[in-house]
Formats: sequence, C-alpha cells, structure tokens
Amino acid sequence: MAITAAMVKELRDSTGAGMMDAKKALTETDGDMEAAVDWLRTKGLAKAAKKSGRTAAEGLVAVQVNGGQGVAVEVNSETDFVAKNAEFQEMVSGIAAAALSVADVDALKAADMGGKSVEDTITDKIATIGENMSVRRMQKIDGTSVVSYVHNAATAGMGKIGVLVALSGDNEAFGKQVAMHVAAVNPASLSEDDLDAAVVEKEKQVQIDIAKESGKPDAVIEKMIVGRMKKFMAEVTLLNQQFVINPDVTVGQAAKDAGVEVTGFVRLEVGEGIEKKEENFAEEVAAQLGN
Repeated sequence: MAITAAMVKELRDSTGAGMMDAKKALTETDGDMEAAVDWLRTKGLAKAAKKSGRTAAEGLVAVQVNGGQGVAVEVNSETDFVAKNAEFQEMVSGIAAAALSVADVDALKAADMGGKSVEDTITDKIATIGENMSVRRMQKIDGTSVVSYVHNAATAGMGKIGVLVALSGDNEAFGKQVAMHVAAVNPASLSEDDLDAAVVEKEKQVQIDIAKESGKPDAVIEKMIVGRMKKFMAEVTLLNQQFVINPDVTVGQAAKDAGVEVTGFVRLEVGEGIEKKEENFAEEVAAQLGN
C-alpha cells in the first residue's frame, strides 16, 4: 500500500512520533493506522497514546433523571452557534424527556413529542433554522439512585459532556463528585469485568512486545506484564482509578467510605468519534469570490 504524506501526518499528530518513525511504522504495517500506533508504542517511539475520539461535530448532550433512571442523549448540529440557540436547546430538552420512556435511538426517533414524532420535530426544526441536525445516540442507566452532571453547560441539563452515575445507595453529593471525575478522566469501563476483552488482549500484546524489546528473560517478562497490566487496569477502569477529589484513594474505596457502591456510569461527549472535515477559511473565501 502506498504511504501518503497525509497518512504520515495523521500518525504523527496522534502519537507525537517523528516523521521518519511514523513513515517506517506505516510501511511496516502496510498502512494500517491502528497497527502503526501499536508498532510505535512497541518501539518506544510514541510519546503518548492520544485519544482518537476528538470532539468533531457540534450540538449538545442532554441528561434527564427520574428517580432511579437516567438517560443521556446527543443531538448534533452543524455549528456551535445553533447549539447556543434557545430554540434548539428547547427541542433537545424535549427529546431527552421523551428518551426516558424508550429503549433506544430508533424508538426515540419514533416517540411522540407534542403531537409529532421526534424525527418529524427535527425535520421541522431543520427547515426553520436552516441547518442539518440529528439524534445521534442515547444511553440509559438504572440504579437505586442516579446522579447527573453536565460539563461546559450551555443551559440547565445540557452541554458538551453529559454524565450519569448510578449508585446502590442515596448520596447525591458523592455521586456528583464521581460524575465530575468521569467527565474529566473518561474511564473505559466500570471495572475489569466490564472491560472489552479485545481491548485487554490488545494492550497485553503491546506490553509483551515492548517487554521483548528489552531483551530480558521470559520469566522476567512475565512478571513485567503482570505489573504493567495491573497498572493499565488502574488507569482505565473507574473503580480502580485514583479519585480526582482525593488521589490517595481509588473511586471504589471512596464509594465504600461514603456508604454507597457505584454500579454504573454513562458518559457522552458531543461529536466524540466523528471525523470533522477541516476547512481552509482562505480557500473558502477565495472560492466564494470566484478566484
């Protein structure tokens, strides 16, 4: 596969590796971007495994809680200007309220919202505001109690990041702290049991390859892997992470101290995982002027 300059730039931007190292990684992996990142990590050439889920689309995430049930909904727009529009925000709030009584996005689109389906309501709003919009995703959670938090709130209950935390007991103040932690740290799962097996296996293989590069005996490598995987779990699973409010304890221990158990969480960030086309403003203006 031909390795292009754009591919090299993308890999450099995502890993912080040098140009020649990025090019070699892509060459060694036949242009497979994900495999190239792992290759660089194995060789110790990636400065950091930067997250690819960069916020790329505009809109809002809205959260709604009703007793022991909570829902988070992402509604996208083309520009941040529309996301700040009171008319758009009112619609998003209504969509989130409707989401409490449905199971998934498809059911939400068909749900009634003031005499019209959510999908028809969005279609009408597109015609009114003149910008494309869509309900992208929703997630629900249940618990003895559910606490919500919105980061970068545009108005009450909606903003750029929406978090829900389910607890086995009733401690809203602590639940809010955990929700703020989730917003800031973005854990991959609640615990080791919930972590995607493919993610674990991939990380383990990367660590094995890194350890082998050291040239140490297999017996030593096995012990290294155990320690490194334990550290990995502590970094990506909520209950094992150091609590941002008190880094001396894990989130799991902090929950015990607060007399509750964290049983689940939801975190939605606007545009997460959507690739946004980069616009060249000078070229756009030139095109409009016919140059």
